[in-house]
Amino acid sequence: MKKLTMRMAMAAMLLFAMILPFSLSAQTDIDALMMSKNEFCIGPMYSYSSWKNYWEGTRKRDNKNLGTISTQMVTVMGNYGITKKLSVLFGAPYVKTKASAGTLQGMDGIQDLSLFLKWRPFQKELGNGKLSVLGIAGVSFPLSNYTPDYLPLSIGLHSKTALARLMVDYKWKGFFATASATYLLRDNIKIDRESYYTTEMHNTNEVEMPNAANYNFRAGFRNQRWIAEAVVNQWTTLGGFDITRNNMPFPSNRMNATTVGTNFKYVLPPLPQMSIVAGGNTTVAGRNVGQATTVYGSVFYILDFSRKSKSPVPTSNAN
Repeated sequence: MKKLTMRMAMAAMLLFAMILPFSLSAQTDIDALMMSKNEFCIGPMYSYSSWKNYWEGTRKRDNKNLGTISTQMVTVMGNYGITKKLSVLFGAPYVKTKASAGTLQGMDGIQDLSLFLKWRPFQKELGNGKLSVLGIAGVSFPLSNYTPDYLPLSIGLHSKTALARLMVDYKWKGFFATASATYLLRDNIKIDRESYYTTEMHNTNEVEMPNAANYNFRAGFRNQRWIAEAVVNQWTTLGGFDITRNNMPFPSNRMNATTVGTNFKYVLPPLPQMSIVAGGNTTVAGRNVGQATTVYGSVFYILDFSRKSKSPVPTSNAN
C-alpha cells in the first residue's frame, strides 16, 4: 500500500494468536507515512496464522483435543488522503478458523469494520534527519452476529472498540525508527448463556471486557520504491483473568503477547500506482494466547482523484 504498516487495527489483531483485536503489520494505521491529498489506495490482504502450543496463564502447553489452530483472513483495506496531513483508513476482514484435531468445528464469517483518522500535526528537520509526530484515532464494531464465546475458534470478540495512538518517527538518509503507544477502550459484550464463571460466578449474559494497551517499535529502510522493516509489538490486556486449568479461553481473559516480525513493500517500476506488500511475525512471549506464526501478502493500487498531474512515483512514500 502507499504505506507499509503493521499490526494487524485493531485493531487489529492478535486475532491470530487467540483472536485479539489489533492491527496487522500490513495495515496503515500503525506506520508513520501519509497519503498524498486526494489519493485513494485500496486492495486485498491475505494472511495465514497457526499455533499448536499456547500459554494457559503463564504455563506453556499444547492440547491434543485441538491439535493446530489455523486462521485465514482476507481483508479489504483502503486509505484516502484528505490532505497531506490527514488521512482516513478502513479495513473489513473475512475470517475462517480451523482445528486440526478433536470435535470442535471452526467458524467463518465477516468480522469487524475498523475506521481510523490519521493526523500528522508536526514535522520538522532535526539534525540531518526529519522528525514527525502523528496522532491516530479509531473505532471498530462487528459487521455480523458471530459468537465471541467460542475461543479459540471464534472469529473475534464482538466488542465495540475505540483507540487513541501517539506515534513518533525519525528518518535519516533512508533509515528510520518509529515508536507508538496505543490505548484501547472496549465495550462490554453479551454471550449466549445466562451465567458464567471467571474468578467468581456471574448470573448475567453480559461480560465486562478489559481495556488494553499496545506498544509498537519498528525500524528499517524506506524510500520511494522500497520499505523493509523489523517490528517488535507488545500487546497488554489491562485486567482480565487467566484461563483455568484444562478449560477453554474466555473473551475477558487477560491476553498478553509479544511478537517480532518483518515487513516489506515494493513499488512496481512499470506501474508505480501498484505495490506488493508481504511480511510475517511470530509470538515470542505470551499469556493466555497461542504461540502463533503469521504470514501475509497483499497487492494495492493507488487511484489519484486530484486534478493536478502527479510524478510517476508517489512522493509521499518516503516521508
